[in-house]
Amino acid sequence: AEEPHDFDTFWKTRYKSALRLDPHAKLSKGRDVSAYWHECDLHYTSTDEMKIGGWCLIPREGKVERILVVLHGYGGREEPDYHLKFPNTALIFPTARGISRSKSERISPDPLWHVLHDIQDPARYIHGGCVEDVWLGVSAALQLFPHCSGRVGLLGISFGGGIGAMALAYDSRIKRAHFNVPSFGNNALRLRLQTTGSGAAVQVFHRRKPEIVSITLSYHDAATAAKRIRVPVHFACALFDPMVAPPGQFAVHNAVSGEKELFVLRAGHHDYPEQEEEAEELLRELGGFFRKL
Repeated sequence: AEEPHDFDTFWKTRYKSALRLDPHAKLSKGRDVSAYWHECDLHYTSTDEMKIGGWCLIPREGKVERILVVLHGYGGREEPDYHLKFPNTALIFPTARGISRSKSERISPDPLWHVLHDIQDPARYIHGGCVEDVWLGVSAALQLFPHCSGRVGLLGISFGGGIGAMALAYDSRIKRAHFNVPSFGNNALRLRLQTTGSGAAVQVFHRRKPEIVSITLSYHDAATAAKRIRVPVHFACALFDPMVAPPGQFAVHNAVSGEKELFVLRAGHHDYPEQEEEAEELLRELGGFFRKL
């Protein structure tokens, strides 16, 4: 499908507006959660006065020299990823509007409804707001650790991978990223391929209102956005995935024209025997990748 002629204007205008906001970032309730991590609750304000909640992990030893913003999948997040141990790195875990610690009376936390929220209006569609939550998350991180400017990275899985790619396309403050089984790539294809979960909910609604859905999704396509990415990206894409059809994942990877690395997973959103082994190998690769941040 062709991208909208005003795709860049649509996103650049939103990015400029988001950048003008003060996120009022706050850390509270600090506690040591392991020999490695000190954990705090994170709070900041995003666009539309959305109150965003999450966590921040600060290493107990060494000093914070870089920041990684870590985005969750459509299942939400109940706690930080304690196993992501990068030396001298603070990890920020925001939750997207309407989900987990960013619950809102206005938005259903159920992925099948969340994914359809305001889909009739490209300017108000929930995924655009989620992208803004990432930009304000970066602003919040830099407010908390201003000396880390120029050393901000991004990680996103599934829903967070697709939203992350859209956010990265226009945010030059982020210098490196990793996307794991990214969603929302090549929406025209995504609407046709067999899928479960939030993707299936969009397909059902698309059959009823094809015109509305196609227009909105054309502005919220992670593969279209990925053509604009100019920093190194590390991808983990799966050969089999019942929830995020692999061609959509690889479409996001393929659209990046600059420096990129690819780790091929046997499966995503699905258990398999070599899973733990692959996860460890991937983490080792990411250690090397983010060391250059």
